[in-house]
Amino acid sequence: ATVASSVNKCLPQIISLVNKAVELVLADGRIFYIGSGTSGRLGIVDASECLPTFGIGDKIIGIIAGGDAAIRNSQEFAEDSAEDAWKDLMKFNVSKKDIVIGISASGSTPYVLGGLSDCKKMGVNTGCITCNKESQISLNSDFPIEVVVGPEYITGSSRMKAGTAQKMILNMISSSVMIKLGRVLDNKMIDMKLSNNKLYDRAVRILESILNIKKEDAEELIKKYKNIRIAIENHKEKK
Repeated sequence: ATVASSVNKCLPQIISLVNKAVELVLADGRIFYIGSGTSGRLGIVDASECLPTFGIGDKIIGIIAGGDAAIRNSQEFAEDSAEDAWKDLMKFNVSKKDIVIGISASGSTPYVLGGLSDCKKMGVNTGCITCNKESQISLNSDFPIEVVVGPEYITGSSRMKAGTAQKMILNMISSSVMIKLGRVLDNKMIDMKLSNNKLYDRAVRILESILNIKKEDAEELIKKYKNIRIAIENHKEKK
């Protein structure tokens, strides 16, 4: 119960980061999440959901210390390299058009700190999500988000309250950015990728609601265009 109130206190910081991220993405920039362990996995989960949810897959990118193998299994000492994050970012040709958001509960993870420090040196925009005030990672971030959740119930873990807060903030960042980019109409996901029957059925219901048409007509539009936004645009043109 205390996590949500802790996140609420960070709203001004979250808004500042979101506004900058939108500005950069509109200018052909990208959002990168970097982290290790739980923090890295949370970034990858949030980034990977943007394609099926919002139909956009190359604007929010998650990177974890230790590479893809670390998504499933812990990679020993992967987080201890201060040089590897920049190497990983350079695989994507990160530039001044982008923003790199470091995720670290402690605010001191060498992988994240090194990556943000290198970004600052190269003029790349930086942000962070951390659970300690005035950490080294915050000091290396143009747009720090410091969500202080207090001690974990189980001492020595940072994947519980801290992880929950980080996930909530990541949801807020990606959802807000996508709404501001126009990937949502009202509260409807009109750019979602129709990759299974459940999403096809949802698309039909969305069209029924937005266009005020019968189910069979919505089904025909989805069958023809396989995209909610395109179906809406073509239906309105014909009217």
